[in-house]
Amino acid sequence: MRLHVGCAMWTHAPWRGRFLPHPLPAGERLRSYATWCNAVEGNTTFYATPARSTVESWARQTAPDFRFVVKLPKSITHERRLTGIDQELRSFLETMEPLGPRAHALWVQLPGSFAPADLGTLAGFLRLLPRSHKYAVEVRHRAFFDDARSERLLERVLADADAEWVPFDTTAFFESPPTSDAERDAWTKKPRLPRRTVALTDRPMVRYLGRDSTARTIEGWQQWIGTVTDWLREGRSPTVFIHTPDNADALTLARRFHDDVRARLPELEPLPEPMPTEPLTLF
Repeated sequence: MRLHVGCAMWTHAPWRGRFLPHPLPAGERLRSYATWCNAVEGNTTFYATPARSTVESWARQTAPDFRFVVKLPKSITHERRLTGIDQELRSFLETMEPLGPRAHALWVQLPGSFAPADLGTLAGFLRLLPRSHKYAVEVRHRAFFDDARSERLLERVLADADAEWVPFDTTAFFESPPTSDAERDAWTKKPRLPRRTVALTDRPMVRYLGRDSTARTIEGWQQWIGTVTDWLREGRSPTVFIHTPDNADALTLARRFHDDVRARLPELEPLPEPMPTEPLTLF
């Protein structure tokens, strides 16, 4: 029984020398992160497809059971809106090949303007995707959450492709006004959508945004502790990503989430021991 947890990135300036050794060469940063968490969001691929050699380095630095949830490029999802993208998609999939089983899911994050009327386009796109990968879709149009018919139609499209619906839970974040510069910035950028806790597949995923306050972040995820525990008891294999506006403590919070679930399920496999921030010495 395994729960995968992670963050939105594997390198972050506030972590250096505090959680992760510093300095570290670029080719070792992911390896160090992977001693803290066993999953990571592949957000960088949204902005540009990396070189294949870069992806090969990611694979070398992680165990085969480490999970990447890799975001499709915005040129596919936002600019061309899933149409006329055959060659670009093929190139992206070929570039990701070195990850092998580490590519837990390819993540189709759709813009807020992608509405129920566009579901035919999504269905056609998902039918074209090779079954060698699993897929996860994130939608941000309010109708998918407020209109029962639109919700059912989306679930049907996803079920036909054995794809998961990825919720981005920002409800705890928006419960009260921001109190820091990072929170004020996130306040203007993050989607305000209802919490969704329904799993469509055996590999549910959750993106959770807390506050810069550790206590408030932990308070806000309590419902997810119960939901994720239930998923594990049902034989599902969930992945949970912990965000805060500044992400300064996201590494320790991800591990805390895992610990809180393990307190309810002692048989859950523990996370690895983090790499020391300083080299070990004999004296």
